Amino acid sequence: MAVIQLQEGVLPQVTPSGNIAVLAITKHGVQTARKLHELFPAFDIYYMNKFAQGDEEERGFQLFEGSVRMLYPALFPAYQGIISIISLGAVVRMIAPLLIDKKVDPAVVVIDDKAEHVISVLSGHLGGANELTREVAAALEARAVITTASDVQKTIAVDLFGRRFGWVWDSADKLTPVSASVVNEEPVAVVQESGEPGWWPEDTLLPANIRVYADIAEALAAKPHGALVVSHRLLQPEEQVILANGVLYRPKVIVLGIGCNRGTAREEIEAVVKETLQELQFSLLSVKAICTIDLKKDEAGLLELCEQYKWPLVCYTPAELNEMPIEAPSETVFKFTGAYGVSEPAVKRYIGHPELALVKKKSGNVTISVGVLKH
Repeated sequence: MAVIQLQEGVLPQVTPSGNIAVLAITKHGVQTARKLHELFPAFDIYYMNKFAQGDEEERGFQLFEGSVRMLYPALFPAYQGIISIISLGAVVRMIAPLLIDKKVDPAVVVIDDKAEHVISVLSGHLGGANELTREVAAALEARAVITTASDVQKTIAVDLFGRRFGWVWDSADKLTPVSASVVNEEPVAVVQESGEPGWWPEDTLLPANIRVYADIAEALAAKPHGALVVSHRLLQPEEQVILANGVLYRPKVIVLGIGCNRGTAREEIEAVVKETLQELQFSLLSVKAICTIDLKKDEAGLLELCEQYKWPLVCYTPAELNEMPIEAPSETVFKFTGAYGVSEPAVKRYIGHPELALVKKKSGNVTISVGVLKH
């Protein structure tokens, strides 16, 4: 099999088959790496050629010769996580020149040579190193070493708040100072206007310094040091004061129903979507899906828009749409589609309730309806 030859100044070629790479450079480390592959078959294994056992090609392992330091520049952009069975200090020195930002750096985990400790080193939250550390430590019956303050104190991880529900930040500018307020046990307000409610485990008490408020005005009156605001709305100027040391999260709750003439360009549909959301004072970041009739499942403009924003396109049959009550059934629409409406019943079917933020608006070649999911 081909062996990666590591040379100074030459970027080695790697061919990932999974998202996690495991590196080993010692005899005991190789044993641990091979064990990890048995426990996690999707892990890609890399170790020094001198420890080859003859089955590497069959098992998809990759051998290398030279300093492992020269392998990291190729692995960093290629993997979501890198597990190094190498001393912590050596790993820190080797990866230091490669670090960019916690939002893009891969998770880095270190295992000691006896596999007694699994240490989360880099991108603990956003990159998933803490979770990877726990999983690997449990599998190896080793001790997980995690030093992130929010994990140690069992409080809210500001950069992960709502991530499992798909919430996104409107801006990351205040992540660090708000995180400091949380872990330093300063008063922190949580205001949730929409989105999933189960962001804190029901069997655990919320830390005493974190209080939940009914709305932004009530939270501002309490003068917290930091704030976590969950809303699909565009905040008004008087409300934006709370973001002086606050993070605004956008839950995926807005559902768009769209009907359009055949051949309508993506640009026109997108313009109507943005204009409509601005009129409603809703955030584009909170859009969860676009719904329409199945006749539009191959509509190029819709498909391009959904691809651009990574929105699913949910299509319903005329019969499914006709099951929904609508305000103004159209015989003309029925004549051409078999449904008495498209945008309005499509949204109502998706969100599961009849109240819409916008029942229907016609603009050029596009008809749009807007609903908000209730949780």
